[in-house]
Amino acid sequence: MAKFTIFHSLVINFIIFSISTFHANIVNGIFCEEVTDAIAIKREEKTTHLHFYFHDIVGGQKPSVVKIAGPSNSSSAYGFGATMMMDDALTEGPEISSKLVGRAQGIYGIAAQEDVSLLMVMNFAFTEGSYNGSSISILGRNPVFNDVREMPIVGGSGVFRLARGYALAHTIRFDYKTGDATVEYHVYVSHYGAEL
Repeated sequence: MAKFTIFHSLVINFIIFSISTFHANIVNGIFCEEVTDAIAIKREEKTTHLHFYFHDIVGGQKPSVVKIAGPSNSSSAYGFGATMMMDDALTEGPEISSKLVGRAQGIYGIAAQEDVSLLMVMNFAFTEGSYNGSSISILGRNPVFNDVREMPIVGGSGVFRLARGYALAHTIRFDYKTGDATVEYHVYVSHYGAEL
């Protein structure tokens, strides 16, 4: 009978270590995998400029925005704490009857006590042309009485995967009686496209 040596013990330990490491790599590979540079460079980053109009309809029989939370009696003249849910039309032209290109869906709230500055958390969900089914996510501050407001793009989906950039908003109409507004948007978004 062969003698069990330190060498045999080392070989057995190495085999056990190799099997356990191989098993761990398989398990970890299912959950997390590094993307190689070859895959990442298949599509080059590009910047797209989008121009459209956002229609926030507060009044009338079919509003596109409704209050979902906020104080019943705010001590702030600006409505601090009021929170709204929106599903606003995005159109090609400034009239709400112009061609629909998508929807602005999300939440905004009055986040300042001394002025009307909104916290915007919204997606521009596009329904037209090559952007149909793609979206851009916005998260930022919107001081509505400034002529032009800049908000960051924090992500996207579809054609706009890995999106980053900014959106410039400019109010072209505001009805003080109803609260309805039409806002012109220029969006500059850097992205890689749908195929990664």
